[in-house]
Order: sequence, then C-alpha cells, then structure tokens
Amino acid sequence: MKAFTQLGSFEGRGSMEGWLTRIATNTCLNIIRGTKRRPELTVSDLSDDETGWLDQQLSETTGSVENDLVASDLADRLLGTLSPEDQQALLMIDGENASVKEVAAATGWSESKVKVRAFRARKKVREAMEKLLGQKKAEQVTK
Repeated sequence: MKAFTQLGSFEGRGSMEGWLTRIATNTCLNIIRGTKRRPELTVSDLSDDETGWLDQQLSETTGSVENDLVASDLADRLLGTLSPEDQQALLMIDGENASVKEVAAATGWSESKVKVRAFRARKKVREAMEKLLGQKKAEQVTK
C-alpha cells in the first residue's frame, strides 16, 4: 500500500526492486522503533497480586459478546468527544501504530502538530473517561 501511494515519488534512478525493498525495510524499522516506544509487559513481569487480578478480569470478560459491545460503545463515546482531526491522529498513532512521520505525511501536518494533537487527544479521552467513571461512582453512592 505504501509503495502504491508513493509511486509518484519513484524517480527511476535505481531499480524498482531496490525502491520496493527500501520501502519494506523502512516499514519494518518503523515497526521495531514503535515497539520500543510502546514496550509491552509480559505476564512474567507482573507480581503475583497483579497476575491474580488480571486472571480474574480475563475470566469475567472472556467470551462475553455483551462486554465486547460495551467496550466498543465506550470507545466510540470517548472518541466522539474529540474533533475529527484529533480522532484521526489518535486512531492512526495508537490504533494503527503509525509513526508520527507517517501520520504527518498522510495528513499534511507537521510532525510537531501530529505529536501535539495526539497528546491532547489522549488527555481529552483520559478526562472524558475520568468524568464517566466519576458519574458512575456518584450514581452508585446515591443508590
């Protein structure tokens, strides 16, 4: 897909094969860099208490279509609090694991604008989630 969308940038100075190989190599390197920016924890990194809690959470939610629908609805509601541009930045970076450079190229924004939009979008989503959780706690206390 990247090669197709960037076909106009192929200048013909080298072989098409070399150009495609460079695109594939750069894509792989970006993926590797992305995993370094967002390292994943393994279960072995968790304490016994954390592992127990995670097992409990997984056993309560696994296989539940209803829980998946609720989670999807919640994600849609949270994303709905964002502007379309913030949604795009957040979905591309966090949802599709695109690099800041890739998002900048796709949107025409500067890299710093992409970073700022993603940062602010995450903050807005976090605040919206805290607000929802606060409302739920208030409802539970009044019941």
